[in-house]
Amino acid sequence: MFAKDELVRHPQYGIGNVMADMGITVVVRFEQKIEECAKEDLTLVPSLFQRMEKDEWDIPLEVVNRIQAEAIRSINDAWGIFARSRIELLPHQLWVCRQVNRDWPTRWLVADDVGLGKTIEAGLILTPLLANEKVKRLLIICPASLVGQWQERLRTMFDIRAAIYVTQADTKNTGFWETSNQVIASLQTLRLDRQDRHKRLLESDPWDLLIVDEAHHLNADEQQGQTLGYQLIRKLEKNGRVNSMLFFTGTPHRGKDFGFLSLLRLLRPDMFSTDISLEKQLLSLQKLMIRNNKYNVTDLTGKRLFQEPNVSSETYEYSGAEQRFYNMLSNFIMMGMAYASGLIDCRAVMLVLISMQKLASSSVAAIRRAIRGRLGRIQQSREKLQNLREQMRRYEDFEQMQDDDEMAKIEENIVTISSELRLVENEEPALQKLLNAAEAVKKETKINKILEVLETRFQDRSVLFFTEYKATQSLLMSALIRRFGDECVTFINGDERADDVILSDGNAVTRYKSKKEAEREFNSGKARFLVSTEAGGEGIDLQENCYTLIHVDMPWNPMRMHQRVGRLNRYGQTKCVDVLSLRNPATVETRVWDKLNEKIERINTAFTQVMNEPEDMLQLVLGMTSPTFFRKIFTEGSQKGAENLSDWFDEESATFGGENVVNTVRELVGNVNKFDFRQVSDLIPRADLEDLRPFFETALTLNGRRVMKEEGGIRFRTPDDWKVGPGIRQRYSDMIFDRKDRSENASKRLLGVGHKIIDQAIKQAKDRSAAIATIPDQILPHPIIVFRIIERVTDPVKPDVIVGVKVQEMEGEKMLKDWQLLKYLNTLPLRRNFMRENSLSPEDMEKARTALSESEAFLKKRLDDLKLGFRVPDIEILAVLWPICFPEI
Repeated sequence: MFAKDELVRHPQYGIGNVMADMGITVVVRFEQKIEECAKEDLTLVPSLFQRMEKDEWDIPLEVVNRIQAEAIRSINDAWGIFARSRIELLPHQLWVCRQVNRDWPTRWLVADDVGLGKTIEAGLILTPLLANEKVKRLLIICPASLVGQWQERLRTMFDIRAAIYVTQADTKNTGFWETSNQVIASLQTLRLDRQDRHKRLLESDPWDLLIVDEAHHLNADEQQGQTLGYQLIRKLEKNGRVNSMLFFTGTPHRGKDFGFLSLLRLLRPDMFSTDISLEKQLLSLQKLMIRNNKYNVTDLTGKRLFQEPNVSSETYEYSGAEQRFYNMLSNFIMMGMAYASGLIDCRAVMLVLISMQKLASSSVAAIRRAIRGRLGRIQQSREKLQNLREQMRRYEDFEQMQDDDEMAKIEENIVTISSELRLVENEEPALQKLLNAAEAVKKETKINKILEVLETRFQDRSVLFFTEYKATQSLLMSALIRRFGDECVTFINGDERADDVILSDGNAVTRYKSKKEAEREFNSGKARFLVSTEAGGEGIDLQENCYTLIHVDMPWNPMRMHQRVGRLNRYGQTKCVDVLSLRNPATVETRVWDKLNEKIERINTAFTQVMNEPEDMLQLVLGMTSPTFFRKIFTEGSQKGAENLSDWFDEESATFGGENVVNTVRELVGNVNKFDFRQVSDLIPRADLEDLRPFFETALTLNGRRVMKEEGGIRFRTPDDWKVGPGIRQRYSDMIFDRKDRSENASKRLLGVGHKIIDQAIKQAKDRSAAIATIPDQILPHPIIVFRIIERVTDPVKPDVIVGVKVQEMEGEKMLKDWQLLKYLNTLPLRRNFMRENSLSPEDMEKARTALSESEAFLKKRLDDLKLGFRVPDIEILAVLWPICFPEI
């Protein structure tokens, strides 16, 4: 019979405490799990108090190494701080990891502002979950444009290797979902139930963790119902195929309470309902939703990291030729809108006209290319309307998905492919006149203004440009090449090619470039300029070598502007970002933008009056506004005269950022979980990867391996006991513990939790039974008693916490948090021969027993200081380090 609370060892689960002897089986509580084990698989482990009575205690180096391993696991399970991220970790990211990983299973919606390191937060959360095997099956669902970014960043930053879902690999014969345990899938692909895709997905093993990025696409509407993405996640949840879920979105509330509550209900159907008002459920948000604002996050000293961008504009005027063309095009569009009102395909004609208006506001080159293509199509043949109607449907889908680059592609092409439609009576002659007027424009004043700015205000700076259209992109690239040389500029667009780029010798060429190549060239300084379409508006970091952005054209949705600026004003930016827009007061688009900016400024003012602390709420407000609202005000605004525009705009925009929106945003922000450095600064571990080095080198020593220090790091042979599973090499060289190292192959040489060799070292050390040792008082002046704090309530499961108590006769006991305990042990000079032999028990055993009892009582009184959130905490003595007089060292 095993008695309750006796220590036992299991070959797979390690050491645990007996909860109940059931006869043939025994219920045992192991670290973070309870298992019913066959009695024959268990071996009794003497308790710490029983072993203290022996004349010989354990080997000091083994005890210290075990405590180090336990402390490392305790720190990392809570904060993820020993993850192998190659970027310096920030307090708010560590705090998000702690919030999400405090309970298991976990369900959270993370709604951080753009640029705060979403994938880093995800990696920090995943690292301890994968290391302690809470997560074996991981499914990440995100927009198609972000699939590659998720895979690349998890691999390079955290060595998490997930497979990308492709339809060709998922057939009834391949068993994709049974053999792939870490998968990244496109929402646009996976939401479609084709060829029994969902049946195979639902029949596979459950997912330990589901992560959904841009989760606002999981939408439900009272009238239109649920999107396919929403239905997919609901299906997985309803069929018990998901254990934990983590949603990321910067815009969780899309303007309708029903849709927001539906999203929350996907995560916690037990907590939220669409039948109860949002106001009555706000208090529950703290248990589910996290939001950190860019301008409130800090470094470890409490210094705020982000500065508000310096936003300015440069004014330019059309030349006579540009003005004539603009006037002609405006008249053409007005005539077309009047003509379209009586047509069956009115919406299609309107989309073509709107696209022409947007192209012209970008550049004459963009609209000229489109008109020339349209005329060519009209003269060649009459295409069927079916293709155009399909493009209309796709455009509306992309608008709902906020896929800005795909929308821009359709806008750029639709003028050409819609040649079957008549835009006005006698269209061909009218288009020919427009084309002639466009070709009369030899120089574009907007481009000249940009070149002027580059040689004055932004001289010698790297500059990021954004435009919506590829024709404008090629126009600007050609101008930059003419002024600064052939290699001065790189580019990003969805097609990875730029046509009609004119080199310095006058030849027109097509350039090809992947997004990653362009990112590398720009960040390294090889290319001074980067001209991007909206394809670069997300999923890419460009702040390494640049703090200047120029909007070549102004998109009709301010959210795109916010996303563009987020490429530079993000985690890692060290300077105040300069943002420049170009405005022509003679155009109606500029006048509408001026009115829109005035309204946005009034919204921000309203927030400063009702918020306790200033925050940038624009992203949330824009997220609550339908993209069709902005399209409407720019389209219809173009038909209003200057004298009527102001009154019309005020009427149309009355609900944009109105009192209801301000109140909703204020209530959301006031009731969610958010990082506050003043409240959590004492909790955040002051530790990093370098604090793993003493533990790891001690572990190698205990395995009879020498650590050879090299200029590039350390070199060692892998202990035989660590050669478990694939991916572990026989030897390692130039291994480092510095996440800031930017030398060659640094990511492959970086050691941290999640690296197989470190994980094996931790596992071996934790599995040791060594728990008590004496150490010379010249090395250890005060006794250290180490405790494990566990949560007895197992729903949800909370990670165990390691705490040390330093017993000081004069000053009294001092509590050491897990990270303080690790750092203290790291300072002890332990690599002595005698430290590898069994130690002697202390002469005054009664004093040692009293110290244990008093330390436990002291810790119980101080538990609240740790802010663990345990409902029924229990304290176990894990290890004892006791100083003794040892005259010869």
